[in-house]
Amino acid sequence: MKKFLVLYKAPASAMQQMANATPEQAKTGMELWMKWKSANEAAIVDLGMPLGNSTDPNNDIVGYSILQGESIGAINKTLENHPHLHTPGGSIVVLEFLPIPGM
Repeated sequence: MKKFLVLYKAPASAMQQMANATPEQAKTGMELWMKWKSANEAAIVDLGMPLGNSTDPNNDIVGYSILQGESIGAINKTLENHPHLHTPGGSIVVLEFLPIPGM
């Protein structure tokens, strides 16, 4: 199995999103994440977490996950109905981990 770094991007930071969400929105968002997690447990290496402050003021990465699969296409399929895609302006970037020669 190959491993992939999944980066969640959004125009508002994770801290801003959490601070501005109503309790109902936060509950609904968490339920969507848990439903996605349950449906895709075989692909999840590390569910990840939201990310905070950055040394880059232009940073729009708000979270990450690590997934595993046969190919980047398989991972993209796994992410088709991901809850982060409900985030206004949200997008997902997938990067494949490459083996280090000799290690």
